[in-house]
Amino acid sequence: MNYLCLTSLPEEIGQLNNLATLDVHGNKLSGKIPSSLGRCTSLVELHMQNNLFEGNISSFLSSLNGLQYIDLSSNNFSGPVPTFLEKFQLQYLNLSFNNFEGEVPSKGMFLNTSATSLEGNNKLCGGMSILDLPSCSTSKGKRGSSTSRYVIIAVTCGMVVALILLLLLMTFYWLRRKNSKASVETPSIGGFQQVSYADIVKATDGFNSSNLIGVGSFGSVYKGNLANENKVVAVKVFDLKQRGASKSFMAECEALKNIRHRNLVKILTACSSVDFQGNEVKALIYKFMENGSLEEWLHLYLASDGTQRHRLSFVQRLNIAFDVACAVDYLHHQCQTAVIHCDLKPSNILLDAQMNGHVGDFGLARIFPNAIGDLPASQTSSIGLRGTIGYAPPEYGMGSEVSEDGDVYSYGILLLEIFTGKRPTHDMFKDALNLCDYCTVALPERMADVADQQLLFCETEESSITDTSNNQRNISAHVQECLVKIFEIGVACSAELPRERMKISDAVKRLRSLKERVDKM
Repeated sequence: MNYLCLTSLPEEIGQLNNLATLDVHGNKLSGKIPSSLGRCTSLVELHMQNNLFEGNISSFLSSLNGLQYIDLSSNNFSGPVPTFLEKFQLQYLNLSFNNFEGEVPSKGMFLNTSATSLEGNNKLCGGMSILDLPSCSTSKGKRGSSTSRYVIIAVTCGMVVALILLLLLMTFYWLRRKNSKASVETPSIGGFQQVSYADIVKATDGFNSSNLIGVGSFGSVYKGNLANENKVVAVKVFDLKQRGASKSFMAECEALKNIRHRNLVKILTACSSVDFQGNEVKALIYKFMENGSLEEWLHLYLASDGTQRHRLSFVQRLNIAFDVACAVDYLHHQCQTAVIHCDLKPSNILLDAQMNGHVGDFGLARIFPNAIGDLPASQTSSIGLRGTIGYAPPEYGMGSEVSEDGDVYSYGILLLEIFTGKRPTHDMFKDALNLCDYCTVALPERMADVADQQLLFCETEESSITDTSNNQRNISAHVQECLVKIFEIGVACSAELPRERMKISDAVKRLRSLKERVDKM
């Protein structure tokens, strides 16, 4: 059928089921090969060279896997060279002088370069090196690079848009929070106007470390100066990253907003706002206590400026103990709402310029709205363990609820520490021995053995209450008798069982009687 000047192959050619050889070369046939040719599965040889055929050869070749001889040269076929030809049992393959493109397969028949002809297809690449075709890596790399570039651009654009949206949301949230915080009503105590974050930054010189006067569980305390009031204050800034700090702030505000007593640290105002970065800030501003904490006077003999501290005298200790007892009695029985402090200890007792004691730090306090006189010692709120080890009553450690008796226990330990100079957590207190037992076994004859040696030394220098001729360690009989009674009060307040503890009102009466007696010496 060659050189017959036919125009195209008819569709009916697919009906030649037993056709073994098809030779139509040199007939100037054009158009696409009918897909029906794929039904001629008996074909062994296919000669279609020197025509004008076009299109993709995969449509009719894929099912002719019995072919051994294929010559499609000098046509206008296009598209990729089918990879399925790698699996055919071909002896000869000629695809030269067409418009094939893409990567040449490199297996099967394509390994036999002497029986394969691909020349004249300028868009082919790859294949066996002997074919001398250009590498596909450059073109693939360009396509891959182009694709990657598009992906990168798309991802980058998406991230930029997401970031912009996130920034907008954060700005919106910050503005809302700032506005809401600015409108929060914080307690205004003592007639002070509420202060802003900028005010406390200015007051503390930007929270300068030179103004840092204390660090606690929930924050730091700075010395400051409120310029508009010309007053030195203590600014307690809460570390809101600490669990319970925000709750502690609210507890102090609630506890102190309606109570007034000469022996309670006076809160002036509060700050609940945001800093310059939009972070929440909570702070309390107190009246500044010039002489620091009782803890420092009992256990640190050097002041913050490096100078030697004066030792606390017997009279000073008695006055401070009385001040604290009066404050606790007020909190329990004289407030409109009962307040259980829950954390009485030397570091929470602050001393003013005249060495008067003031109870502070109400971060763990519990408030009971009932009238004080109606509050039984057992009325509490279940809150788990509160207070500080050594000062918290034993029943708190066993899951009991807070009570007035718990504060009385803490006061008893505090009183014993004031006059022994020993912390309840001292290394000597182990194997079931505690500060209360230590004092109990020494009363009354060995009182001088448990009393603070600094106290005894100080009293030998106070001629007004010292008899240097007769009494043990040169302490006057009056002072010895007072010390015994003080230790008895401390031991009675810190009894292990709550029902056996002295009432704080009784402790106040006994201490007042001792004060009056000492004042007459």
